[in-house]
Amino acid sequence: MRSFLRQTLRHAGPAMGFTGWTESLRATAGMFVGMVALILFLSPDPGASAWGLFVIAPFGASAVLLFALPNSPLAQPWSAVVGNAVSALVGVALVLTIDVADLRVVLAPALAVLAMHLCRALHPPGGAVALATVLSPHAAEELGFLYVLMPVALGTAALVPVAALAAAMTGRRYPFRQPSQPGPQGTTDPRPLERLGVSRAELAGLLQDFRQSANIGVEDLARLISAAELLAAQHHSEGVTCGEIMSRDLVTVRPDTPLTEVAAIFRSRGFTSLPVVEADGSYKGVIFQIHLIRRGVEEAQLRGTRFVAGLARMLGAGGSPVVRARDVMDPHVPVRTSETPIHALLPLLAEGPNDAVPILSGARIAGIVTRTDLIAALAHQRKEEG
Repeated sequence: MRSFLRQTLRHAGPAMGFTGWTESLRATAGMFVGMVALILFLSPDPGASAWGLFVIAPFGASAVLLFALPNSPLAQPWSAVVGNAVSALVGVALVLTIDVADLRVVLAPALAVLAMHLCRALHPPGGAVALATVLSPHAAEELGFLYVLMPVALGTAALVPVAALAAAMTGRRYPFRQPSQPGPQGTTDPRPLERLGVSRAELAGLLQDFRQSANIGVEDLARLISAAELLAAQHHSEGVTCGEIMSRDLVTVRPDTPLTEVAAIFRSRGFTSLPVVEADGSYKGVIFQIHLIRRGVEEAQLRGTRFVAGLARMLGAGGSPVVRARDVMDPHVPVRTSETPIHALLPLLAEGPNDAVPILSGARIAGIVTRTDLIAALAHQRKEEG
C-alpha cells in the first residue's frame, strides 16, 4: 500500500522540470510587456471603449502561451488568433440562439474545441473565450458577431507582434514555424546535422500516430532526433581524443609566404588546408582552398576583370604587389587540444565552414584533424563495435 501511494504521489507531481531562472524571468518580463501593450491598445473597461476594444480575461491565458511557451504549436499566430476567434464565434452563436444559460455553459467549451480542431487552430485559451462569452453575455448581445472581431480577434492579434518583439529581444524566435532558411552555402537543404533520412510528412505522421501533434511541431521533433543522434555518436566515440587521430607531420607555411608558394603546395600535395605558423612554431591561422578562390574573386571584382586575371594579380603576376599567406589566412578558426574528445569536433566539421580543426599545445600547433580524419575514426569505431 505504501508503495502504491508513493507511486501515485510521484505521478501526481510536476510533469516538467524547473526551466531555470533565466527562462522564468524571460517569460515574466515578456508577460509584463505584453500586458502593458495590450492595455495601451485595448481598454481595461468594456464600458469605456466606444469601439468594443477591451480586455477579456482569456487574453491572460493566451499571453502565457505566447510569452512562456513560444515554441509550442498551440502558441503560434494561427492557433492563437483563429483559435480565439472561432471560439468567440461559438460563444456568440450560443448567446444569440439558446436561452438556457446552463446549456450554453455546457456547449460552449465543447463546441469551441470542435471548431478549433476543424480549423487546425487548437489554442487552450479558446475554451475560456467561449465560456467567458456565455457567462457574461452582455457584450455578445450588444455587439453581436462583431464581438468576434473586436475585442477577440484584434486583441489576440495585438499580442502577436509584441510576442515576436519580446522573443527577438531575449534571444528566442517567434513565430517558431518559419519557412526554411538558406543554409551556410545558400541552399535550402537542411543543415547536415538535421538531415535525418526521413521526410517532413513522415515526421508529421509519427506525431499523429503518437497523438503529439498539438504538443510538438515537426521542426522541434527533427531537432530532438538530431540532438539524440549526435548524443549517440558521442557515446560511440567516448574515450577517443583528438590526439589519437590528428595528423602530426604537418606541412606549414609562414605568414610572409607568397601566395604563389601556397598555391603550389595545394596543387602538389592535394591538401584542403594549410596551417600558418611563425618560425618558432607558434600558430597564427589556417588557409583553406576556398580562401584562394574568394580572394581571386575579390581581386577580379575590385579591378573589373575576369576571375583568372584577378587570380593572376593576387599571385603577383604583372608586377602586382605580392599577396602573402597572412593576407588570406583565417586566424579565427576554432581550435582544440589533443585531450579534446573527438565528438566535440562533430558540430564543427559537420556544419562549420572549415575543413579542419587545428590542435594546439599551448601557443604551438601540435597537429590538425580534418573531416577525413574524423570520418575514418568514426568508421573505425563502428567497425570495432560491429
